[in-house]
Amino acid sequence: MLIHPTVDRLRALGLAAMADTFVELQNNPEAAEMPHADWLGLLVDREITARDNRRLTRRLSSAKLRQAATIENVDYRTARGLDRSLFQNLVTCQWIREANHLVIVGPTGTGKSWLACALGNKACRDGFSVLYKRAPRLFADLAQARGEGRLARLIAALERVNLLILDDWGPEPLTADQRRDLLEIVDDRYDKGSLLITSQVPVSQWHAMTLAAIDRLVHHATILEMNVDSYRRKAAVDKARGAGRPPTRATIKGSS
Repeated sequence: MLIHPTVDRLRALGLAAMADTFVELQNNPEAAEMPHADWLGLLVDREITARDNRRLTRRLSSAKLRQAATIENVDYRTARGLDRSLFQNLVTCQWIREANHLVIVGPTGTGKSWLACALGNKACRDGFSVLYKRAPRLFADLAQARGEGRLARLIAALERVNLLILDDWGPEPLTADQRRDLLEIVDDRYDKGSLLITSQVPVSQWHAMTLAAIDRLVHHATILEMNVDSYRRKAAVDKARGAGRPPTRATIKGSS
């Protein structure tokens, strides 16, 4: 049987994984005993798996997640106020399918950004498009786009993302342009896409956001509160005490 022409045709059709599997089976003496239907099934499975992996790689690259976090590495034993049952429900990504929102609030160092990236990673694995942005950077990008006359294109691009992660929402007051941009982003995603916001500021104190944007966001949002001291700070303090020295300011400093 001529192998190379078949392999070349498979590659010409963009079926590289199928071509590689065909060569692998042809060089495996045990594969000669397999029924033709099993050969075909294995070829198709390998091609589908390869394509799924390539799509996942593209989604993760486009997401630009800040941290390489995964839900499998979440440590529920750490005392940081994480509601296990609630988080496991979020891991199903049903809230994204229903175009709902998620707000993670808590003190600095409780792992809000890490959890957001872990959920973003899971969303990519479940086939959703994701984009991670720190809040200050997003507003800077919007301001630059406005000055360059491409604001509408940027907001349209944000609208097409299934899950937009807005990390490190701060207490700083917004300018008039920022309030308008935020309202438009939230309004565009109403019943069409999901927002995940992390913040040190309780939702009740989001006075800098327009009331209309708050109403649209909170109406379809789950609030995940982490009302404990920084677990990284606690770990640093425990480590310092174990070493027989008092913790210094640098030692106990945490980050979100």
